[in-house]
Amino acid sequence: MDKFRMLFQHFQSSSESVMNGICLLLAVVTVKLYSSFDFNCPCLARYNALYGLGLLLAPPLALFLCGLLANRQSVVMVEEWRRPAGHRRKDPGIIRYMCSSVLQRALAAPLVWILLALLDGKCFVCAFSNSVDPEKFLDFANMTPSQVQFFLAKVPCKEDELVRNSPARKAVSRYLRCLSQAIGWSVTLLLIIAAFLARCLRPCFDQTGFLQRRYWSNYVDLEQKLFDETCCEHARDFAHRCVLHFFASMQSELQGRGLHRDNAGRSPEPPAVPEPPEVLDSGSGKAHLRAISSREQVDRLLSTWYSRKPPLDLAASPGLCGGGLSHRAPTFALGTRLSQHTDV
Repeated sequence: MDKFRMLFQHFQSSSESVMNGICLLLAVVTVKLYSSFDFNCPCLARYNALYGLGLLLAPPLALFLCGLLANRQSVVMVEEWRRPAGHRRKDPGIIRYMCSSVLQRALAAPLVWILLALLDGKCFVCAFSNSVDPEKFLDFANMTPSQVQFFLAKVPCKEDELVRNSPARKAVSRYLRCLSQAIGWSVTLLLIIAAFLARCLRPCFDQTGFLQRRYWSNYVDLEQKLFDETCCEHARDFAHRCVLHFFASMQSELQGRGLHRDNAGRSPEPPAVPEPPEVLDSGSGKAHLRAISSREQVDRLLSTWYSRKPPLDLAASPGLCGGGLSHRAPTFALGTRLSQHTDV
């Protein structure tokens, strides 16, 4: 259980590992879906190409969209691209790095489907059986053009009585299947060569820009996660403060009206002044709420975070840092030296 917990914490803390795991899971699901799929070509001249190309391209498009939806960095990338500049400039290199990372992971499952379909050859035979040149085969010499097109449309259906034992059907099917497998293996070889060259040639270039873009893309992702977590904790603390303020004000109102009596029917106790929210919050370590007392102030803070993100300079002390949403880090006085090892 300890090893499983450590593994789960690693995947939970590392967004890149989570995305790689999701990418691998989608690829495995793709293989399982294709192996369990029952392919039935309509064997009609007008619909063969539509059905074959549809099965060759439509599922990869759906898998690509699923990969984009499952990848959290796609949303972070769009938010980083669309956000106002504010106090922090936008780096196009970071957006390009995140876009390439998202596309690489999202294209894994569609490429697996396409390669499986090309190596299997059924979709290719169904889609291009009517596009075969009849002059390449001697068996069509005695047929009219309409009979040739009708015969070629029946090539994917080997159980059909018209083409069940026909050598021409086997020849056309073998020709299209070999062509499909050749294209599939060529695409596989090109992908392997491209990955090999990218892996081998990357150390030959300057790694400074790559490391910087990777660092700041991870920073943007982690910053958004921490901001969401801090907003949830801040909302819980603010709700707790509102509830305490409500009960304290109701108690003072009941005491002021003389409705707070004990069971013996004695006279009401003298009204007690409720403790201020600052006193209530100071004991529970929620001093970050002292500057916030209304919904408008919270909305202003959230709007300021979106429209004017603070600059990435820890030495600077903007005015919002003292009363902002972040309550994990302590507030430093002016002139205090920060530690060299700062968590970002």
